[in-house]
Amino acid sequence: MVEGPTFPNLFSPLLIGAVTLKNRIFSSGHDTVMDENGLMTDRLIAYHEARAAGGMGLIVVQVAGVHESGRYTSHVLMATGDECIPGYRTLAETVHGHGCAIFGQLFHPGREIMESQDGTAPVAYAPSSVPTERFHVMPREMPREMLREIADGYGGAARRLQQAGLDGIELVASHGYLPAQFLNPRVNLRDDAYGSSDENRLRFLREVIDAARKETGRDFVVGLRISADELTHENGLTKDEVLATCVALDADGTLDYVSVVAGTSATLAGSTHIVPPMTRAAAYTAPMAAELKENVSIPVMVAGRINQPHEAEAIIAGGQADACAMTRALICDPLLPEKAGSGRAEEIRACIGCNQACIGHFHAGYPISCIQRPETGREQAYGALPPAPQARTVMVAGGGPGGLKAAVVAAQRGHRVTLYEAGRRVGGQVLLAEQLPGRAEFGGVITNLVGEAERAGVTVVTRTRVDRALVDAEHPDVVIVATGATPYRPPLELMGEPMPVLDAWQVIGGEAVPRGHVVVADWRCDWIGIGLAQLLAEKGNTVTLAVDGYMPGQRLQMYVRHDNIAALHRAHVTVIPTTRVFGADADTVYLEHVLSREPVMVEDVAALDLAQGHTSSDGLLAELEDYGGEVHAIGDCLAPRTVEEAVLEGLVVGARI
Repeated sequence: MVEGPTFPNLFSPLLIGAVTLKNRIFSSGHDTVMDENGLMTDRLIAYHEARAAGGMGLIVVQVAGVHESGRYTSHVLMATGDECIPGYRTLAETVHGHGCAIFGQLFHPGREIMESQDGTAPVAYAPSSVPTERFHVMPREMPREMLREIADGYGGAARRLQQAGLDGIELVASHGYLPAQFLNPRVNLRDDAYGSSDENRLRFLREVIDAARKETGRDFVVGLRISADELTHENGLTKDEVLATCVALDADGTLDYVSVVAGTSATLAGSTHIVPPMTRAAAYTAPMAAELKENVSIPVMVAGRINQPHEAEAIIAGGQADACAMTRALICDPLLPEKAGSGRAEEIRACIGCNQACIGHFHAGYPISCIQRPETGREQAYGALPPAPQARTVMVAGGGPGGLKAAVVAAQRGHRVTLYEAGRRVGGQVLLAEQLPGRAEFGGVITNLVGEAERAGVTVVTRTRVDRALVDAEHPDVVIVATGATPYRPPLELMGEPMPVLDAWQVIGGEAVPRGHVVVADWRCDWIGIGLAQLLAEKGNTVTLAVDGYMPGQRLQMYVRHDNIAALHRAHVTVIPTTRVFGADADTVYLEHVLSREPVMVEDVAALDLAQGHTSSDGLLAELEDYGGEVHAIGDCLAPRTVEEAVLEGLVVGARI
């Protein structure tokens, strides 16, 4: 890879312990849900190989449990036995083949147990019996014998990863997990040698570090991941406490680096920082890393919404950190380092921080991916698509994200592709989504796809609606129908001279909404209803959000939902859960409680705004039923869903034709 003059600091080498990284870009540890029975798989190796091949300096592999009591999910990697070594060895050899270093994370969650292994709740162990807010777990105080077993477990796991050929390990003391629980005087209430003073509370982590060192030696990298500030008002570690801990460990001379993040798993507010959504500023954790870097002698890494190489370059050039995690950016575009380093930064597919298919898939128990790049997590099937055996003419009807993705993939494989869009701009519903509060980055989906389409040679024709006559005139070999959807309006009882009733598209498009009290009726419980409520509140309306579910944003990834619920509360939006809309008159909206079936009336209302989902625009499909060529339907015209499904189906069809 050619060193890019625009990013000289980012593409300079970095010495960590006895290991030299070729550049300062790394992928931080993140669960992928690609293991099998706690062991490495070919799918997980292929995932990491795609990122190593893209040119980064370091991969930190997801957490591996060090003790049986540390199985915090049903799909966690485990490093408790020698059976893990062959898989890690294959991974290390594969990653090293691309000149990339590799560390493994070692982990115990303590009280932060997310899931059961078999449907029954496990016993969670922590320094003391202090409950966790987020998972509602009351842990058992860890006996001294178990404490020693776990410390030894870190040492044994480190030895196994060294035997497998990894370059180092990273001890996870971040996000309120077990080592952080020992450090926290509000969570660690012990009165023995592991509690009651700063020195005692640090003892467990020191024993863990010593165990890893004893088993591996000085040439093997041992680092620490820690939240510089847990950013929660509920019993979180403060930045002063974390700084004192890191200064003390640095003085011990046993660590090779510290990796800085923010937040805690223990609370709803703190957990949002584990994978911060687009509502958080880019690189907002860099000042935390900078404060730590001023006080320790070892290299400091940082993670936290660092999406673009210029952001990472500024952090390193400014002395805030020595290396930058660009984890979601690399999920979205594994070739980011190669593009940045070869002067093609404008080609980078930028992460938008939506959290839908990465951490969202993890929380749902599915292998991670990316709504913009569904090839991620599916490298074995779609990582390297072969050229088409025969170039064909392809017509794509609809310029939303699904149509654009299908056009890009088909053109990259050698087909002659023309995309038609009925509107003046491509983008589909993304053009509406980006106008909602806190969603501006979502427009990057289209910016990225348009750039890819231009580079792939797709011909784009706007202001042209595809119909059967146009298809017959052009007579393409393949028609891909991606005509999207329109707002769904349920049957409503509108009595007398009813108030104005508008759908989400009308409101976002700028149609006038009367001032005063507005009800937003939200059927899907996703970002549209929340966004409408915030938008109307910003315009000065009093807003009631009636959701046909348990909570606003029920279908959103939890960190995205948390930030949006907080925004609703700050905007004084009234939320009525588990209600559906069935009618309105001049000043009252009539709802029904979906469980009790009792009426709920909202009075003194000036307008009713609907976020009731969508209905497929599939007329062209019906017109093409007897067309002699090949016809495919993708995205909302097939069934109204989200950008993720549309882009995935665009990939699948583009790869198939």
